[in-house]
Amino acid sequence: PNRMAEAVANVARRINATMEEGRDSLDLSDCGLVSFPDGVFKMIRSCTDNIHKISLANNQIKALSNKFFLTFTQLREVDLQGNVLSTLPEAVGNMEHLVSINLSKNKLTVFPERLTDVSSLQHISVEGNQITELPMEKLSLMPSLRSLDVRCNPLTADAASFSHHFTLLT
Repeated sequence: PNRMAEAVANVARRINATMEEGRDSLDLSDCGLVSFPDGVFKMIRSCTDNIHKISLANNQIKALSNKFFLTFTQLREVDLQGNVLSTLPEAVGNMEHLVSINLSKNKLTVFPERLTDVSSLQHISVEGNQITELPMEKLSLMPSLRSLDVRCNPLTADAASFSHHFTLLT
């Protein structure tokens, strides 16, 4: 229980620092989180629009709620690497400013197709997951996509043979 209390205090400290210093990023990496703490939404309510970057890297997060993406609508970068995510919520497809999402080293078995609805996305990393197929047709229609990192996935089809306008790291 002490470790949990420490984690909560650590998260609270980081949120306070973000708010007090008017930072545009929230770093909750390496906090031992199993989910995005609901209390964060309340604490940070007044400045969610200022937050452009969130890192939740290296936690134990199994799922993110729609609320996360519906609350932080101004996000440009999300770092979710090193968690145990198997899916992303529908609401990620509504992000209008998201430029970069890092989902490497998670538990994805299917490429999160809602990402292909995010027209601002330039960089996607799903390195080190369990993804077997890529929705290349949809990916090739993404207007801003510059790089897609799919290294260390058990891809079945030869995705690289599909014509695309972005850098595909396989």
